[in-house]
Amino acid sequence: MIRVALRGLAGRKLRAVLTSFAIVLGVAMVSGTFVLTDMISRAFDQIFTEQYANTDAVISGKSADISFEGETAAAPSFPEEVLQRVRNLSDVEVAAGGIGDDSATKILDKKGKPIVPSGAPTLGFGIDFSPQADRFNPLRLVSTTPQGRWPAAPNEVIIDRGTAGDEGFHVGDTIRIATLKPIEAFKLVGIAQYGSVSSIGSATFTAFQLPKAQELLNREGQLDAISVAGKEGVSQERLVQEIKRVVPLNKVEVRTQAQQVKEAKKQGAFTKVIRYFLLAFAAIALFVGAFVIFNTLSITIAQRIREFATLRTIGASRRQILTTVTLEALVIGLLAAVIGLFIGIGLAEGLNSLFKALNQDLPTTGLIVAGRTILISLLIGVVVTLAAGLAPAVRATKIPPIAAVREGATLPPSRLAPFVPFIALALIALAVAALAYGMFVDDLSTLVRLLSLAVGCLVLFIGVAVVSPRLVPGISRIVRPLAKWVMLGVSALVYPIRLGTWLVRDGLLRRELSSSQRIVKFAGGVVLMLLLGPAVLFAAAYLLSFLSVVIGYGLIGAIAVLEAVLVFWLLMVVVNRLRGRGFPSDLPSIRFDPATDRLSGENSRRNPGRTAATAAALMIGLALVTFIAVLSNGMKQSNRRAIERQVKSDYMITSQNGFEAISLEAGDAAARAPVVRLASSVRAGIGKVAGSGQQVTGIDPETITRVYHFDWKDGSNASAESLGPHGAIVDESFADSKHLDLGSRFKLLTSNGTSTQLEVKGIYEAPPFYPLLGVVSISKSFFDQIYDRPQNLFTFVEVTAAANDATERALKQSLKNFPDAKVQTRGAFIHDQDKDFDTFLILLYVLLALAVIVSLFGMVNTLVLSVFERTRELGMLRAVGMTRHQVARMVRQESVITALIGATLGLPLGVFLAALVTRALSQYDVQFVPPWRNLIAFAIVAMIVGVLAAVIPARRASRLNVLQALQYE
Repeated sequence: MIRVALRGLAGRKLRAVLTSFAIVLGVAMVSGTFVLTDMISRAFDQIFTEQYANTDAVISGKSADISFEGETAAAPSFPEEVLQRVRNLSDVEVAAGGIGDDSATKILDKKGKPIVPSGAPTLGFGIDFSPQADRFNPLRLVSTTPQGRWPAAPNEVIIDRGTAGDEGFHVGDTIRIATLKPIEAFKLVGIAQYGSVSSIGSATFTAFQLPKAQELLNREGQLDAISVAGKEGVSQERLVQEIKRVVPLNKVEVRTQAQQVKEAKKQGAFTKVIRYFLLAFAAIALFVGAFVIFNTLSITIAQRIREFATLRTIGASRRQILTTVTLEALVIGLLAAVIGLFIGIGLAEGLNSLFKALNQDLPTTGLIVAGRTILISLLIGVVVTLAAGLAPAVRATKIPPIAAVREGATLPPSRLAPFVPFIALALIALAVAALAYGMFVDDLSTLVRLLSLAVGCLVLFIGVAVVSPRLVPGISRIVRPLAKWVMLGVSALVYPIRLGTWLVRDGLLRRELSSSQRIVKFAGGVVLMLLLGPAVLFAAAYLLSFLSVVIGYGLIGAIAVLEAVLVFWLLMVVVNRLRGRGFPSDLPSIRFDPATDRLSGENSRRNPGRTAATAAALMIGLALVTFIAVLSNGMKQSNRRAIERQVKSDYMITSQNGFEAISLEAGDAAARAPVVRLASSVRAGIGKVAGSGQQVTGIDPETITRVYHFDWKDGSNASAESLGPHGAIVDESFADSKHLDLGSRFKLLTSNGTSTQLEVKGIYEAPPFYPLLGVVSISKSFFDQIYDRPQNLFTFVEVTAAANDATERALKQSLKNFPDAKVQTRGAFIHDQDKDFDTFLILLYVLLALAVIVSLFGMVNTLVLSVFERTRELGMLRAVGMTRHQVARMVRQESVITALIGATLGLPLGVFLAALVTRALSQYDVQFVPPWRNLIAFAIVAMIVGVLAAVIPARRASRLNVLQALQYE
């Protein structure tokens, strides 16, 4: 029986390959995710380990225990005099101080624009480059011509090799750098990398001499860290204890090298979030792949009834039949897992390139393929395949021996068949309950909530898939007329290419043509096929981009690939003509064909279970894409409404990336501009407010109410205007959670450890989706007293004249020394927020495209198997006069009907899930606004998927030998 199973696979190579592809892609995503995140984790580990390699003890500022939305309080600076105390210790061999900032230092490119990576830090270092402190220097000069060196003067710097390479900077160049001070020019004396890590992703770094960095980053007389090396024979623990006796422990923390490395590595913990994020999409692809495998094995077993019945007749037991089918699934799963594992190694580079394209790349090292990656990839591939193939394998055991002599025998119905509708409804009800539990029940842990939502979605998809065979006949009748028009439209769009290929083949292969006729037909065919035809498709894709930019440009990329395929096809036809091979084809046409239209509809309804399982794979991908599109569009609308509700000013000044802080001097420079009537800056920082980490903002009491709208619940604009040094304006939701009223007092702990009492002067309702101010706002002057190095988050600007291009140019001119400051109207600010949403959407669409590709191969697989199954039928149709074009059209339209069934189920399901989640997020004022243009685009994509899936099966069906087909069993 083992030989039977293996020979069966060898005899059905195409089916096995198409089946395995569904698992290959899912496993590739899993292994690629592990490889990429291992490379990122290793890079961070190397950075932190090498940074402290020659250090015995590290002194850093003592930060308050405050965290808010993933951001932790930065360690404050401490007096520089601590360094001299440490150097005076008898057990200290050498000690050096340094400073570092992760956002204020911006390198300007050759056009004068700041290099601002999206989400990555722009690091600025102040380093002691003296020979005795060289052991603590975490940077390493790279080989350049001329060879670089460390800065030896205040006007000299080094920068990272990535920025130097991308921008074309060389040693000896003069570069301009913006910090917390106005722009200054520096001489580039060296190019460096961080230890042995050659790439730090999209991050940048600049290293100055320590005194110059202290001046530029507002740390005069202060340090951020001190690295200490003890004398020979002095243990790290002993050195730390000695240091603690001479430093102010209320301001600094002292750690051994191992403790500091462990603390620093916490900064790389976010790679786990990336890993789980990518693995979620791998799980989706594998889930869709399981449907494909289940459907393929079910079809294969139905086609092999007589084979299994014969085996039963000659003595095979049910267990042996089960073993045979299970072994086939095991071999397919194992081979697919191995192939997927190796493809995943390449996919890791692809994912990294995707992050780079979105300006979100991270530090990486060389290739890492851990044993855990290999084991998990192989295990997932085999387990998913075996689980998906279990039900078909069990059904195979129920084939009776008598079926060996019956013509047209079918599988016996399952004992559960009468109860399938009730099982489906129970699954759907269970799924809705799980989703409701995860979204509406309070006091759930994050893990339980996510598991509840994930299980609810999976069960919902399974429930809909189980009930869909009952829905297929009705849906098929509804979408068949649409499929007919889709085929007509597609035929019209590709007709120039089809006509071109016909002219090329006819000109090269028809025997009775003269030389001039051959040349005219061949040249005309090449022009139609390679120029006019693709131009028509490009125009259609461009029009589709108005519905969805991502899909439109994706199709343009696909058309470029098609152009390359057509060139290759042309070369192959010419080569075959020179070898005396090939034959002319039939003239293509554009017309309705009632016969193929009717047959395609009947074929889709002939086996509703098979059609439903095929459509279910596409349904899942479309449902998830639709869910994300509807939910994100609602969030974008909520974001827009929130900003419009708050901002009253003509302009806003933000950082270039919109979320980092900017220098106070930028706001002051804008206020001095002749066109400015009023400029109101807003500071921002995190603090522990009444016991919980929150954002705290500093506002100008005299001007804030003229540029920002407060929806007062207790108090009025006068409350803000008379704020005073210890007064606070509080968001209503926070006040309710902490039981605060007008006049209530509460404690604020800042990031530098300063604690102060505040009094509630006013309570207002902030938009829950995107509040621009923190839950607590205090006066700007008091904020500057209790926070170190305060910076602006926004500056709201009112101008004296109308907001027009001339006014905006004048504002930008006033900020010419602060290139990281960005001047925007309220509408432009909203547009930038929308772009951030769209960028993240592109990432999600690309990752979800994997599930759609898996479903595409599932449709190809089903159609290929269907062509095998209907070989005699197709031969009969050809025998009674059906042309090759009609056979191909019939298979294509059947595929489009299946795709439309998937869209009919998937699009409403995605909208339903989005509506459910929107309802759960109603407390954040998330709107339910379906993006109808995108939904139409998704339906069109489903139709295109149907057409593409039918290319190979239709070609195969149209080329069947009529006589051999009539004899096929």
